[in-house]
Amino acid sequence: MPTNPLILKRERIARTRLFQIEQLDLRFSNGVERSYERLASSGYGAVAVVPLTVQGSVILVQEYSAGINAYQWGLPKGAIDPGEDNLTAGNRELKEEAGVGARELRFLKSIHLTPSYMERSIDLLVAWDLYEESLPGDEPEPMATMEWPLDNLAELVARADVSDGISIAALYLARDYFQASPIK
Repeated sequence: MPTNPLILKRERIARTRLFQIEQLDLRFSNGVERSYERLASSGYGAVAVVPLTVQGSVILVQEYSAGINAYQWGLPKGAIDPGEDNLTAGNRELKEEAGVGARELRFLKSIHLTPSYMERSIDLLVAWDLYEESLPGDEPEPMATMEWPLDNLAELVARADVSDGISIAALYLARDYFQASPIK
């Protein structure tokens, strides 16, 4: 197992409302020193939720994606607020974005978005035993929703308007989770 490099210096070099960039000066076990830049973690984390209906479909939301200037279908997701755990945040995001709450939520996996240059991670959750409930969210416009059969995942991810890697990874992990542990 390799030894992690020694962090010689950590310095914030830029900050915006959403992002913080750090420079890390590192010394590797062989003595080589390098500087790396990364997007540092901020806030309390984030969640993405795979809500499963009794019919075996997942509820997706359509949201504007500024990074690619396009509307995309994906999972309800968002930041964990102060005082929340990941399951509470996931249920809140479901209510804000999809108009449903869940009586059952489970943690699947924490994933790093781009570990080469981002410290941030997101917790992937599955949810079922859904009920209608809405909360006001922070989105600038109402989000459209659609249901998609979880058994027909290949057709969904082939669509041009489904490109969010977080959603795609979570959907495949959720499909495998529900196949191995069917809900009752």
